[in-house]
Order: sequence, then structure tokens, then C-alpha cells
Amino acid sequence: MCGINGIIAKTNRNKNEISSILNTMNNLIIHRGPDEDGLFSEENAAFSIGMGMRRLSIIDLSSGKQPIFSDDKQIVIVFNGEIYNYKILKAKLEAEGVTFNTSSDTEVILKAYEKYGVESFKWLDGMYGFSIYDKNINKLFIARDFFGEKPLYYTHTDKEFIWASELKSIINTINFTPNISKKGLNLYFRLTYIPAPHTIYENIFKLEANHYIEYDLASQNTIINKINAEPKPKTIDISFEDAKTKTKDLVYKSVDSRSIADVGLGTFLSGGVDSSIISLCLSQTTDKKIDTFSIGFKKASYDETDKSRVVANMVNSNHHEFIIDEDDLKNNIHEILVNFDEPFSDTAALPTHLLSEKTREHVTVALTGDGGDEVFGGYNKYYIGKMNKKYTSIVPKGLHKTIAGLSNKYLINKDDTRGKKFQINKLLNSINYKGDFYWDIISLANTSNQISEIISPDYYEENLFQEYKDVLGKQKMESLTDFRHVDKVLSLEGGMLAKVDRTSMMASLECRAPFLNKDLWEFTNTLPENYLMKGWNKKHILKEAFRDQFPEEFLEKSKSGFGSPTGDWLRQSLRKEIESYIEPGMLKSQGIFNIDFITQLVKDHLDSKKDSTFRVWSYYCFQKWYKFNYLKQS
Repeated sequence: MCGINGIIAKTNRNKNEISSILNTMNNLIIHRGPDEDGLFSEENAAFSIGMGMRRLSIIDLSSGKQPIFSDDKQIVIVFNGEIYNYKILKAKLEAEGVTFNTSSDTEVILKAYEKYGVESFKWLDGMYGFSIYDKNINKLFIARDFFGEKPLYYTHTDKEFIWASELKSIINTINFTPNISKKGLNLYFRLTYIPAPHTIYENIFKLEANHYIEYDLASQNTIINKINAEPKPKTIDISFEDAKTKTKDLVYKSVDSRSIADVGLGTFLSGGVDSSIISLCLSQTTDKKIDTFSIGFKKASYDETDKSRVVANMVNSNHHEFIIDEDDLKNNIHEILVNFDEPFSDTAALPTHLLSEKTREHVTVALTGDGGDEVFGGYNKYYIGKMNKKYTSIVPKGLHKTIAGLSNKYLINKDDTRGKKFQINKLLNSINYKGDFYWDIISLANTSNQISEIISPDYYEENLFQEYKDVLGKQKMESLTDFRHVDKVLSLEGGMLAKVDRTSMMASLECRAPFLNKDLWEFTNTLPENYLMKGWNKKHILKEAFRDQFPEEFLEKSKSGFGSPTGDWLRQSLRKEIESYIEPGMLKSQGIFNIDFITQLVKDHLDSKKDSTFRVWSYYCFQKWYKFNYLKQS
């Protein structure tokens, strides 16, 4: 696990200057790879190029140093991530006469490319971001994995082409803070994150998952291509029992492939269905006693360590339980939030980082249950999607308007409790009769109606999700399959995976997600939807596949989200700070917000007149990011 950086100067620039830039870029992401670094730079009459990386040693500790070159030194690679099937690919290449100088997965990517070109990218099962410079054809290739587990940013200016694992490396290299992207801003204030290809900055982009960039150094032209074709889901004729057996086999196989490491490895164990199954599978695919890691809270309403203990005892793990209080989270807010380099307001980022820090004291790699909800249909929002379709077929539009108005008037939360009132309001505010309700369901900060209340006309954008509808090939998202594919493209890449990558790598911990396996994803896409969600039973086939190995009714136990009581913090310890963010002079100089509305929204929340935790927390996180990056204040 590493971080990579690269730069192409479109005019000749001294090789030492390029190396100096790369050293600075590498030093900014030393947390991603504290074990060692590596550089390559070259100058010629037309351009100069350099690639760098920081390494966290996981596989081939002794000979995996990067960059790695082809035998004739004409091709060079830097790589961030893990290729889980590298031993299989290596054996195939060796059978074809290819020789290797290391035991690393990085060299396997290089040798496969050398023999088969970009076609070889399709064979990679892993999480990765890598760049390959091929002098033979004067081209650069930059690739990102199928789900987008590893980040990759890039910018193309008149003078340079720059790419990096984290935004901070690019911002530091261009030596100015770019203008805010209106698209990125609106996406953030809808979703609480910014999905690829956008960022918060104009002219800086994320490479989309399952894509690669082809950059021609002679013409300076850039082409972005998809790596793996993603066919439209087509249901196959398979019995539930056969599907259950295959599900179980694929999960075991994925866990086994993702447990390859030359360093200590354990699992995050929350006690939920996904992490419990991953921990069970790992315990059965190794002859060693596994390590499991859980985080608990002194506040009883947030603590669920009793569930993780049940599983830890069942699999006989070395269980590590860390109990924290609100101060542990609050004291880390600043450094965690600014490390994302752009606004990000998932409240689970705070405990995820603390769990990663504690886990890193014992192991270097942790398997997680991430992706289980997207792959197997496990989110509550999928219920809401199903309910919307039923609701709109029964309740006339005019009557709904009255019901929603009464709900907003009388079902008002005054504190940060996400119970029945909150859930009913969320459902009713997400209902629409146009067939695109799911975009409001995933809008955790502001719905389509709410965002126009807070963003000034100069920054507001309509038709925000049209490009994603085009990518998905559908204008209306109405089925469980549709919901899952929206989440893969937006919520998984931009939210969940960004959260886990930044918070874990900040602690130099590598997280792997066995449910994020292309074969497993493609298989579940062929299953009848009622295999995934039977009635109101989520992740039906996954639970049934492993039911006989868990205590009775354990897999049916409800589990709360992994959040933080941010609504309460805003009223208490963070009150003074957020009040400074509604200071009229600051708001006027920004020109981003509708001043009267955002001021009243924040004040009503602080005074417990109406709880608006998600809206106000997203605003707080944005202003903290803005102050740090544009006003250069912590």
C-alpha cells in the first residue's frame, strides 16, 4: 500500500527540479507509505517527466522497492494498492517465458503490460492506482481499480500534467488554490461527498473507477477509457439453493485472496452482518488465531461492542476492544477533516480513523465488511426506494403535499435523535412523482428542494445528476438493481471508500474489502432481486448462506450506524466555532450562500428549535475546509 505522484512538464525542465517537486509531493503523503520512497525523473528536448511513490510494505518486503523498470529500462511503473491474483498472473506469464526479478505484485503489472499492453489491465483483481511510462511508444498510462478503492487525482494545465493519490500533492505543486467548482460544490451539499470525476476545485478531477488515462507525450492529448466492460444486469435462471452455495464459495474465495500479506493482518469487527461474516471466513481460511478489532463508546446509545464480542468468542479471535468517549472524537476533528483535502462530512470518518489508529498498533492490514450493502442490497435506503414506488402508486400527488407539510410542521426533531420522526420525515421529503426519487434518498445533506435554499444563485446548479444518469444508461432509477448501481458509481466511490482510504491511510493502515470483488458483484447482478431483498429482509441470500454458522437470530439483530453525535457537539463544544462561520462579513465575502437562510438554519439548530444535524454538519465541514484552504487558518 502506497501513494503515488507524477508530473509531466510540457517543456524541458531540469531533471533535478522534477525530482525536487516529486520529493515534496511524496513528503506530503508520507502517512500513506512510511516505510520508503522512490523516484524516477527524466528530461529531454520536448518535455520532462517524473514519477514518485511512498511505500507501506505489505508484500515482498525485501525486493519490492519502486519504481520498477522493465529489463531494458524502457518501461517504468509506480503503484499504489494490492493485486490479489498476482500469483496466478505471474504463473501464467512465467509459463509463457516471462522472467521476474522480484516477488512483488507491482512487477506482475509491469510484465503483463509489457507483453499484452493495456489489455492486461482487465485481468487485475485488486485495489489500485498506478502509472506506467512507456518510452517505446512515448505514452503514459494511469489506471484506477474497478470499484475505486484507491484514489487518483489529476489536472491538465497549459504547462503541466500532474497526477497524485491525494489532492494535497497537486495543490502544493501548482502553488495556488484553484477556484471552487460549482459542480463539486453542489454535489457536496447534496451528498456530503464529491464523486468522480469531480472535485471541489475547477480543473482538478478524480479518475473514475474502472478507467485508465492514456496520455500521448508527443501530442499532449489525453484519452480516458474504461478498463472492464460492465454489461447491463441480466437475471439468470438459478435456484436459490444453488445461488446460496455459489455466494458462500465466492465470499470464502475472496476473503482468502485478500488475506495475502507478509505482515500482521486482522479484521474490523463491528458485530454487524458484514464484518461478522468476513471475520468468520478469515478465521476458517487460516490456521492461525486471527486478530479482531472493535471500537466502543462510553455513551451507551452509541455502543454496540456486545455484538462484536459474541462473534469474537465464536471465532476464538484475539479480540481488541477500544472504548472511547466524545472527547476522543472531538479532539481529532480538525486533523481528520482537513486530511480529506476537500469537503467531506460523513460523521463515521471520525470513529473510523480512531479505530484505524488503534488497530495499527497491532497489525498493518485489516479486512473490513465494506461493500456488503451495495453488493447484497443491505441499506435502509433501499427500503425507502421500494416504499416510494408503492406510496406514489397509492397516494395522489396533491394529498402527499399536504401530508409532507404536516410532517414538516409537527414531526420536528429538536435534538440529534434519528428515530421514527427522523425516518418518516426523510421518507416523506424524498418522495417524488417523477421517477427520480432515489437521487433525493441518497442526498444525505440536502434534497433537490433544500439545496436551492442554501446555495446562492451564482453557485447553484440544476440537473446535477444528469451525467451519472447518462453513465448508468437510465433516466429513472426505480428497482433495487438500479439503486445498487447508483451507489456503486456515486456513494461507494465518493463516500464509503474515500472515508475508509483517507482515515485508515492517515494511520498507515491498509484496509481491504473482500465483498468488493468484481466476480461477486457481477454474480449478484444476475440474481433475482428477491434473492437479495426478500420482502423487508435485507441481504437475504448472504444471511442464508452463512446462517448455519451463527447463533440463532444473530444475523437479524439490528445495528446502528457508525456515526458520531455531531448534532450535539455543534450545540455544545463546537458552538463558538460554527457561530463564527455565520458571521455576516465572512458570508458576504464568500458569496456562496443565501445568507439569511443559512444563518437562520444554523441558529435554529443551535437553539434546539429544529434539529438539522446533517445540513448543519455539512455546512460546518465545508467552512472548516474553506477556512483552512482559502483563508489559511486552522
